[in-house]
Amino acid sequence: MKPIHSKPLDRRAESASGRARAVGIRAVAKAAGVSTATVSRSLNNPASVSPELRAKISTIIEEIGYIPDASARALSSRRTRTIGAIVPTVDNAMFAQGLQALQSHLATKDYLLLLATNEYDLDVELKQARNLVSRGIDGLILRGDKRHPDLRRLLQGQSIPYVNVGVYDPTKPYASIGVDNAAAGRRITRHLMDLGHRRVGIVAAMQRNNDRAQARLRGVLEELALHDATPPEAWMLQVNYNLDDARQAARTLLSQRDQPTAIVCGNDVIAYGVMMEALKMGLAVPDDVSVVGFDDLEWSRHFSPSLTTIHMPTDEIWLRAGEYLVDTLAGEPALLHREIDFSLVVRESTAPPRTG
Repeated sequence: MKPIHSKPLDRRAESASGRARAVGIRAVAKAAGVSTATVSRSLNNPASVSPELRAKISTIIEEIGYIPDASARALSSRRTRTIGAIVPTVDNAMFAQGLQALQSHLATKDYLLLLATNEYDLDVELKQARNLVSRGIDGLILRGDKRHPDLRRLLQGQSIPYVNVGVYDPTKPYASIGVDNAAAGRRITRHLMDLGHRRVGIVAAMQRNNDRAQARLRGVLEELALHDATPPEAWMLQVNYNLDDARQAARTLLSQRDQPTAIVCGNDVIAYGVMMEALKMGLAVPDDVSVVGFDDLEWSRHFSPSLTTIHMPTDEIWLRAGEYLVDTLAGEPALLHREIDFSLVVRESTAPPRTG
């Protein structure tokens, strides 16, 4: 008789083909001494089982390496626990920061984040939304409020809740979480007016399909008009969110015989480029020209000179968007519109204009 050799219990069963089969829910139920229905309730509706039993089942799942079948859970609950988000680009520190805050929050609620980009193209955004819907997202986060008309019809027809981030508009019937961008534009410009500047140039972000940039520019121009300081057309430029374009815009403004004493930039990245080019041209910031931005990115306080800007609470905006969708999907009350406060951060890049 051949000796019998014992071996450790393998956590996977062998199929007829010899391939390992993943641990199933029955193995969890057997180890816990409960039914598979109880395990399912613990996973899909934790409040329906006692905390002690839920902890026991969770421990067993960790020990035997069980991974719930997402498609099966979706069939039983009609939810995939997946949130989609569409942003213009990931090549922007502000978007990256917000998405990280969103991802961290969703992870605590056992939700997965699916990300897509649209490059400020409404047709591309519609296509990306259709792709996300086809993959079974439960909710969607969108940047701003410029939409293809078919997109809202798609989401409403599929009963998918969505929220616009970065904007606040309580007049709309759909959710928004963000700041009053026009008010932010007025506030940063009022700072320059208070310092005595009346010759102000503008390097705005591209306005196409970007209602946040449009609102900021509108606020800037409204405040300048109040002080009889509306700039000439030659002092109002639009660029993409990158350093090269911003530096070119600064050369255009500061090479003119008639120069502004201050420049309002569409965001901090644009402001970095403007300051770099001004310094390269032998101008001192802020002695020769003051520069301001928006967003208060991390580098803004480390730049030399440090940048005066509008602080946008990006983390809070995206976290609140995640909270809104999770609460809505759970059938809990959620604020349809939430305004987040911005603040002026005065640093070294602004000063009164030179006399004479």
